[in-house]
Amino acid sequence: MGLINNIKDAFNKAEFTVAPNKKLKSLSADFLKAFDLQLVFYKGPMIADGDLTLAALNKKTTKEVNTTADGLKIKGSMKVGDAEKLFDQQFGVKVQIKDKEGKICVPNGITIGQAARGEYDK
Repeated sequence: MGLINNIKDAFNKAEFTVAPNKKLKSLSADFLKAFDLQLVFYKGPMIADGDLTLAALNKKTTKEVNTTADGLKIKGSMKVGDAEKLFDQQFGVKVQIKDKEGKICVPNGITIGQAARGEYDK
């Protein structure tokens, strides 16, 4: 069943796009809607306030946040670790992808689709 699910992930229309001017809580809600997983933004070692935009986060962290980066698209066929790295590369923001309840960080080596289906050791 794993191979079939991976093929489905590649053709799944669920896609998540990041717009730098959206509030972090809106981006997280969109991610949850698209993939049934939590997307958590960090300001240094602490979870960032969801009412901030990426631009506002830039003023609250020592790491420069790139608010002029082009939108970022994430699909279910991407590996979790690759998606997290893209946020850092594109925007200079640390994120973690967690399970639906936001309790467990999902493994970086699996796809977002596999994480959404819970296909990993918890």
